[in-house]
Amino acid sequence: MKTPAVRLLVRLVVGLCIFLPALFASATTYYVSTTGSNTNDGLTTTSAWRNIQYAANHVVAGDTVQVLGGTYNEVVTIPASGSATAGYITFQNYASQAAIIDGTGLTPPAQGGLINIASQSYVIIRGLEIRNYKTTSRSKVPVGVWVTGAGSNLQLLNNHIHDIVTTASGCNANALGVAFYGTQAPASLNHITISGNEIDHLQTGCSESLTVDGNVDTFTITNNLIHDNNNIGIDAIGFEGVSPNSAYDQARNGTITLNTVYNISSNGNPSYPKNCWCANGVYIDGGANILIERNLIHNVDIGIEMASEHSGRNTANVTARNNLVYFGNSAGVSIGGYASKVGGSDHVTIVNNTLYKNDGKNTGSGEFQIQYHATNNIFKNNIVYAGAQALAIHNFTTSVANPADVDYNLYFSPGGATGTTFVWNNKTYGTFTAYQSGSGKDGNGKFSDPQFLNGTTPDLHVQSTSPAVNAGINLGSAVVGTLDFAGNARVQGSNIDIGGYEQ
Repeated sequence: MKTPAVRLLVRLVVGLCIFLPALFASATTYYVSTTGSNTNDGLTTTSAWRNIQYAANHVVAGDTVQVLGGTYNEVVTIPASGSATAGYITFQNYASQAAIIDGTGLTPPAQGGLINIASQSYVIIRGLEIRNYKTTSRSKVPVGVWVTGAGSNLQLLNNHIHDIVTTASGCNANALGVAFYGTQAPASLNHITISGNEIDHLQTGCSESLTVDGNVDTFTITNNLIHDNNNIGIDAIGFEGVSPNSAYDQARNGTITLNTVYNISSNGNPSYPKNCWCANGVYIDGGANILIERNLIHNVDIGIEMASEHSGRNTANVTARNNLVYFGNSAGVSIGGYASKVGGSDHVTIVNNTLYKNDGKNTGSGEFQIQYHATNNIFKNNIVYAGAQALAIHNFTTSVANPADVDYNLYFSPGGATGTTFVWNNKTYGTFTAYQSGSGKDGNGKFSDPQFLNGTTPDLHVQSTSPAVNAGINLGSAVVGTLDFAGNARVQGSNIDIGGYEQ
């Protein structure tokens, strides 16, 4: 006869035997191989399935799909979600092997990806090469990874996405490397992580290399390498009608940090006029509440632009800090709408960046450009080193009487203080002191060589004797951040330095 204590123990053991299989039954690892078969069980490398799509059709929350090395000529649509309790559904390359999803010979749809995720959550795509999705037609839009609808906790990690191409001309021609389009409302695409990916050799027509658009709320774009593409590197977009409800039609609450973006230019893109140096390294086009921090951006058209292409709408509450922007074809940093009939920039804070020899194609944009409808903006603690054109600031409109609070910046150009141009509210000043007096700006600013360690390579650290050292204004860690570009403490010594680095 069992005692009450024994009976309780038996019930607990039986209960665990029932509960534990239910808890862990779905945590299965499957394998896909180019030598596999979909009649296999998929449970080992020697009994692998043949197609990634077949695996996608059979996995449930908590499962992992290990894709063995080889080329998979297929489109993959993921029809299931993971969950917070059971875990993510993960698709990843096996044991550092090169698992390639290749679109060669496949015809893109009106808009679709080599990988497609529509209204799913808790999905990870890791370590895959995604390539060669191409069209010559304006009616087709190839995408590397295409995420739509609403969903949460989606991660795109350490993938290589390249050669996604449209060769059609005109601004109805589009292709995208990575696109997250929040196409539902009020439910959003949220808690998105895009990290460690390389996105390169894209021909995107009028579209972007990496974009979050519409009802996208809470995203992190970090540690990506984006290069050699013929349009915008990273874009956070609003007001395009992607969301069915205009109140939610805006990418927001995001961070864009520690990315390297280079060789981004629309020159030669058949969707743009000849000699249009129009592609941004990072573009906030109608986004809100976004931090752009500690990015390396060089040899692009426009380094960082924060504006809106829609009348009456603004990019708002964006901070760009501790970035390096150099050797650009056009403006280093630009705010405000590109024309009087589009939107603008409101409460954009630009602090502790280093801008060096941008506007190399002499577009007249200068290092720091202010266009139409710029309100309540801040430009402080930046090193502004103009190139041969010697145009430091280009505020060429009178659409706003006081578009920005500009102070504590360090300026220099080979033309010297009397050979550098500043344009403020459409008035041109040929010397630094005339600009200070005429504009009422940069009362605490300086014109002096910042003493970079190397201007050729370049190495934009400054020497200990630089006039940038301890010469800024400490606006508090919430504004200037806690780390400089290199990851060192943002404030050292008696005061904050000017520029992206702290001495």
